Amino acid sequence: MYPLVELATGLLFVGCYLSFGITAATVKWLLFICLILVLTVTDLRVRLLPDLVTGPGFAVGLLSSAFVPPDDGMAVMLSFHFFRRLPPEWVLGVAEAILGAAFGSLLLWGSAAVYKIIRGREGLGFGDVKMMAMAGAFLGVRDTFITILLGTLLGSIVGLAVILTLYAAGWGRQLAERASRRGMGTATALRWTIASQYQLPLGTFLGVAALMVVFAMSMFTGAASRLR
Repeated sequence: MYPLVELATGLLFVGCYLSFGITAATVKWLLFICLILVLTVTDLRVRLLPDLVTGPGFAVGLLSSAFVPPDDGMAVMLSFHFFRRLPPEWVLGVAEAILGAAFGSLLLWGSAAVYKIIRGREGLGFGDVKMMAMAGAFLGVRDTFITILLGTLLGSIVGLAVILTLYAAGWGRQLAERASRRGMGTATALRWTIASQYQLPLGTFLGVAALMVVFAMSMFTGAASRLR
């Protein structure tokens, strides 16, 4: 995994330069890429999203957004609505970051609470909530929402594929057959139950989605500039 991570880091750095050039935005997104890569790989390997990354990462997101605000407009709209005027640009940038962090973390926390009520078990850890607070500080409300949608979609697709693969490969067959002989159900149904309990780290898919959103944002911004 180590050489693959190094290769991915190099390619993402090159992609960031090609997308944003030598600008302040490049510095912001290089920092974001480093943070997201650490969280994505750590969650994949050990199912943890360390506070030592998400906490300082959140602070870096707030600071960087003061210089390169998220391209969102939510803070501008709220400022006009409540105060009828705009504060300094750096204040707007920090406000965009705070709104993005609050939206991402609360949306994920609310989803986890609903999942626990429906399924009766934890669907994700609080580390995912902290990760989206950090990502939201970089991305703003709109792109944070897209990240969560895309990440959960990717996780659902890959998770279903993994479950089907495990079932087809006979994963848990012996356990299911022993349970079936004890009258706990058919072996087929028990095998499917065992396979469906396999869990994938949501943080990994959220990280992949966040990177996709960053580069897609650059492509759309560039296309809009050429049209103008």
